[in-house]
Order: sequence, then C-alpha cells, then structure tokens
Amino acid sequence: MLAEIITIGDEILIGQIVDTNSAWMAEKLNHAGIRVKQISSVSDNREHILAALAEAAARADIILITGGLGPTKDDITKKTLAEYFNVGMVLNDAALENVANIFKKYNRPLLEVNRKQAEVPANCEVILNKNGTAPGMWFNSGGRIYVSMPGVPFEMKYMVEEEVIPKLQAQLKLPVIIHKTILTVGEGESFLAEKIADIEDSLPTHIKLAYLPKLGQVRLRLSADGDDAALLQKEIDLHAAKIIERVRHAVVAEEDIPLEKVVLNLMAKQGLTLSVAESCTGGYISHLITQHAGSSQVFFGGVLSYANQLKQSVLGVKTDTLNDNGAVSEQTVREMVEGALLNFKTDYALAVTGIAGPDGGTPEKPVGTVWIAAANANKTVVKKFTFGNKRLQNIERSAVWAFFMLITLLKEYKK
Repeated sequence: MLAEIITIGDEILIGQIVDTNSAWMAEKLNHAGIRVKQISSVSDNREHILAALAEAAARADIILITGGLGPTKDDITKKTLAEYFNVGMVLNDAALENVANIFKKYNRPLLEVNRKQAEVPANCEVILNKNGTAPGMWFNSGGRIYVSMPGVPFEMKYMVEEEVIPKLQAQLKLPVIIHKTILTVGEGESFLAEKIADIEDSLPTHIKLAYLPKLGQVRLRLSADGDDAALLQKEIDLHAAKIIERVRHAVVAEEDIPLEKVVLNLMAKQGLTLSVAESCTGGYISHLITQHAGSSQVFFGGVLSYANQLKQSVLGVKTDTLNDNGAVSEQTVREMVEGALLNFKTDYALAVTGIAGPDGGTPEKPVGTVWIAAANANKTVVKKFTFGNKRLQNIERSAVWAFFMLITLLKEYKK
C-alpha cells in the first residue's frame, strides 16, 4: 500500500517555514504499514495543485494533503479539490457547529469568512477539527483515498492519529512494517559498510539495510515487511545482533534515539548526575540535553565560559595555565572539566574548548582545533580533534564526540 504526501503553501517553497508535517506523517504511516512513495510541496496555485493531485493518483493509493484550508483568499485547496473531483461546494452542518462553538468559546463574533470554512466539496466526508476551525476532508474516488487536512501541525497531528490512520486501518488490509535502528558513533559509513558487507549480502529480500549518516554518527536501520509480525521481529533481531556484534565498538544504542538521549538514559538508570563547561560550543551541548523531558533528573547545569575570566573565576582554571598554554589546550580543558566536577558537585562532567571558526586560527592551532574532556572522580579523559573550517559543523561534531567520550566513560565505571 503506497501513499503520497502533498504539502501546499508558498511559505514552504520560499523557505519561510520548514515542512515538518511530511516527516511526521511519513513516520506515522510507516508504522501503520503504509509506505510513502513520494513527498511533494506545491505552491498556492490552482494549476499546480491539480497537476500534483493527478500525478499522485498515478503513483499512490492514498494521497494526504496539508495546507491551504484557512479563511483567507490565498487558501484555495478546498475549491481546487472540488474542481478536481468535479463537484460543487456544500455547507456542512457539523463543521459549521464546530466553528461556531470555537468562536463562542473565545467570545468572538462569527464572521462570514469564518462561516465559509464549513463549506466543503459535496463528495467529501468531513473530519471535524478538534483544535481549529478548518475541517479535514476524506474522499474516496477512482479507487484512491484522498485526505485533506490543515497545515497547522497540532491540528493535522490530531487528525492523523485519532481519525485518519484508524480509518485507513479499518478499511484496508495493511502489511506489517518493522524497523530496527542501531546508532553508531565514530566510524564512517563506508567503513561500516565494508565491515558488515557479508551480513548485508545475506539478508533475505524482504529485509533491507539502510545507512543514515549524520555528523560523526551513522544509524543502521533494518526494515522488514510481511504479514507475520512475530516472525519479522525475530528475523530483524537475529540480523541486528550479528551487526551489533561485528561493530560493537561503535554501537551506542540499539534504538532510534538521539545521542544525548542515550547519555540521559544511561545516567538516569544509574542515578548519576552531569554538569558541563562549554566554550566554543556556546551552550549547544546544554541545549541538546535540556530539550528532553526529564533531563533535570540527570543534568545539574554548567557554565558557558567563553571568556578566560569566567574559566578562571567560575571553573578555577589557573592564570598560569592560560598564559602558558592558551585557552585551547589540553591543560585548560582538563582544568575546566575538573573545575566543573568540583564546583557543581556532579558525578560526571564534560568540557569543551576550541576554535569553531571561521577565523581565529593560527598555524599551531588552526580553525577546527577542539579539546574535549570527560571526567568523573576517578578518571579524566582528554582528546584533541581537528575538524574542518565550518563553524556550525565544528560545534555539532564537538557535541557528538563529547557525548561519545562520556558514554565510553560511563561504560567503564559503574556507580
């Protein structure tokens, strides 16, 4: 069963907003046993939308559409859908009542332009919007299912989870799709591919292996499809175990989670605490950690010590250390991480200092030079890295390696 996702809106095509809806929908559809064939973004243009619908119908069984359902003149999705299906527009009483109740709740007058949001193509089944005024619309036509939903993410997400996917599952016989993701750090995609080539070659035709590289990381994703969920899971687990055993030194997680979440899970399980001392990463490590709910169980905080004065006053880095070795040095990062441990009274600490770029480098310390330290009360590990000359990439790579060093240290010591 194949699906296509069409997002409508000039704001996507000019880069004003990022299309996060498609990625979210694709994940939910895949878990339900529906493969996404293509994702397209089109402008608020009648001809463009009509062409995209016709092309999608030639490729997919299910077409999901988001965007263009607002009350303003540039929102033309409903009228274009009516033209595509060659039907008129009708006022839907349930949709009108939903709109009226929303405006009544906020003590706002119901304008004619808002009333028109309850008008829908005559051949659709309305999906009531519990979080907004624009109704969703379900069409069965020509052996295809079309679903049009608002582009506002929290409105669309409710419809997909509570209405659309349950309805698809009820109407269609869907296969089982199972994924198993292995997160690796520190080895390149080509190295991993060479290392596990024979395992990949031995996979049955219904199991595929994908390499998903990111700065400093590669996710290895095994995907299987079929009718027997238990059998598929058993097969996936068997092949995953072979891969994990072969590249165990690089494996940090056997599930699809971010690297910093691996750290949080490991530390929470052992009742350990963490602090950080950041310089060139500018708080990026702290941001990655604190975006996850429950991070306060592990993460105490830290210091963004960009200036040498803060390295001295907050972390206790010695003046002689800075004068003799500079801020970007093994000696400085070692004193930073040990100062964080001492002053913030945590079980573990991370410290990073470097030259993110694009300027500030010297022949002895070029742009991309970064020193990273991970420490607990018994051991301090320090490593030097020489990345490239791209500032944001250097910051991201620094965070990846800091977490990887911490994970390695966590595995060596148990509280």
